[in-house]
Amino acid sequence: MSKLVVYLHGFASSSQSEKAMITKAFFQQQLPDVELLMPDLPYTPAEAITAIEQALNGRRPDAVIGSSLGGFLGTYLAEQAGCYAALINPAVAPYDLLSRHFGTYHHPVLKQDFSVEPQHMPLLAELECKPTALDRYLVLLQEGDEVLDYRKALQFYAGCTLDVQPGGDHSYQGYSDCLPAIVKFCQIA
Repeated sequence: MSKLVVYLHGFASSSQSEKAMITKAFFQQQLPDVELLMPDLPYTPAEAITAIEQALNGRRPDAVIGSSLGGFLGTYLAEQAGCYAALINPAVAPYDLLSRHFGTYHHPVLKQDFSVEPQHMPLLAELECKPTALDRYLVLLQEGDEVLDYRKALQFYAGCTLDVQPGGDHSYQGYSDCLPAIVKFCQIA
């Protein structure tokens, strides 16, 4: 039976983002037998979880790759499914960050507007999961992340496999070079 991997994009991103496309191309070329799900996530917490559940359709993923807010949601999914997780500059306590970004956003792929509102923040906080099986988490951080303070992730994911690179930015420079290590860590191949 083939492996199942879920890629979760970040806030105000999509399955068509550069990182998502790099991931998709890598899996198509290197791991054509692995099923890669890349759901387009709405920007509201309950709808995002519903989209992930619908994409999985009752199946358990072998691994999740999550970027930024997708890393936060990926931690939730990894804890629920008991699978491996590779998190790229994951958001920690995103309800604090997003509380400064209330408003309406347009999803480029879903072609829908979503409002980020105060009542979403407690729902987002309920999804926060501290990793329990620390050996199943690979956390890739770049100190130059201009959106998220990488030190918060260092603290939150203490005890997990942490890879901290100097410089870089929130998009994670050199991401494509990390995919072989992600695949190996998550025992996908």
